[in-house]
Order: sequence, then structure tokens, then C-alpha cells
Amino acid sequence: MREDANRTERLQARVAPDVHATLKRAAEIEGRSVSDFVIAAAHAAAQRAIEQTQIIRLSVEDQRRFAAALIDPPEPNEALRRAAQLHAEHVEVR
Repeated sequence: MREDANRTERLQARVAPDVHATLKRAAEIEGRSVSDFVIAAAHAAAQRAIEQTQIIRLSVEDQRRFAAALIDPPEPNEALRRAAQLHAEHVEVR
């Protein structure tokens, strides 16, 4: 099945001539059409942007602290006890 058989949405953009020339050159280098190059680049950028908001990256030290807090959590402080009380008062649990 051809890759473009599932393409149903149209995307248009106006770009400056120098940007178009750069895109065209890059597409030629990769042996693609400008449209295919732009779609692939935009899709990759979109995936990176989404990933950056969904994945939390921790340093090794922060990973250790997180694991330690899970294994041996600290006693709840007054702020946490108050938050739990407010939650119980205002959130219906089904």
C-alpha cells in the first residue's frame, strides 16, 4: 500500500524565499520532495515537543532521592495533612 494513500488532511504554509530554498536543498539531499521533507521534520518536532511534556527526566541523584522517598516516605507535615483534609471535604470518591 502506498504511504500517501492515507493522507487526507491538507497543510499549507507560506515561507520566506530563503527558508524555502533551505528546505528544498535539504529535501534534495535526502532524496525527498519538499512536502515529504517538511512533513517528516514537522512530525519529528511534534513528537519531541509532546515527549518533553510527558517524560520526566531526573538526574541520578534525584532518582536516588525519589526512590528513597518511595521506600521510606517522610511523615506527613501539617500542609499535607491539611491538603488531605480539604480533599476529603471537597472531592467525592466513587
